[in-house]
Amino acid sequence: MTLVANARMYEVNAAVGARWREIFAWIARRSGVPLEVIEHAPPAPLEALWQRTDLGAAAMCGYPLATWAANGPQPVPIAAPAPLPEPFAGRPVYWTDIVVRADSRFDGDDDLAGTRFGWTTEDSQSGYQAPRRHFAARALARGGCFFGSVHARLVTPRRVVDSILEGSIDAGPLDAYWHALLRRHEPATAARLRVIGRSEETPIPCFVAASTTDEAARERLGRAFVDAGEAAALRDARADLALAGFVRVDLRAYQVLASRAQEVDALGYARLC
Repeated sequence: MTLVANARMYEVNAAVGARWREIFAWIARRSGVPLEVIEHAPPAPLEALWQRTDLGAAAMCGYPLATWAANGPQPVPIAAPAPLPEPFAGRPVYWTDIVVRADSRFDGDDDLAGTRFGWTTEDSQSGYQAPRRHFAARALARGGCFFGSVHARLVTPRRVVDSILEGSIDAGPLDAYWHALLRRHEPATAARLRVIGRSEETPIPCFVAASTTDEAARERLGRAFVDAGEAAALRDARADLALAGFVRVDLRAYQVLASRAQEVDALGYARLC
């Protein structure tokens, strides 16, 4: 049975997407599990991808994984990327960069009071939950809202970047690994942005398979991801993807995302505003 693969979360552009396809092709050969890389471009919801019963390897955000409430069995983590650049340092972690235009007047998080802030989707750790936690104390100190207005459901990091650069929002969140890939592959675009804050580190999004897939196939895929981190044939692909390699992960690593969101709920800051 051929399973599907997708790395939309970290396909910054077509060149990066081609490198992910190279990784998937090698993993399919190594594991003996046929993988078909499919397109699932925005605005198609990622939830529809993660619910597929023929899912072999798709990048999935940790927050919806930890709080899975969709119809169907919960996806199973098989491996996570370990980015190479500092301060990732080859660890399977990430955070949210709070970014503004490079030529803006903002120097730090506190300067964003009363400004226009964008977010991606409510079930995104980097695009919503992390900034909600990051700004909670500031918002509560100001009576419940920190920003002057929020621009909701921008869906992708790319739309956050475009919205900042075109001036429709003042600031927004970027997945730090996505941002690292942007710096590597589109340095001119990245140079027009500036980081003025960052959230705490959390487990990075992982590659998941459907729980309905054969357990032995999932295990072979997981081992092949780890092997891909050392394969000489993938040296250039790993370099272009800013990867030290891949590590095995399980669902327990992501439960912290649900508990941290619940802590913010308990503070009374239920909505990013």
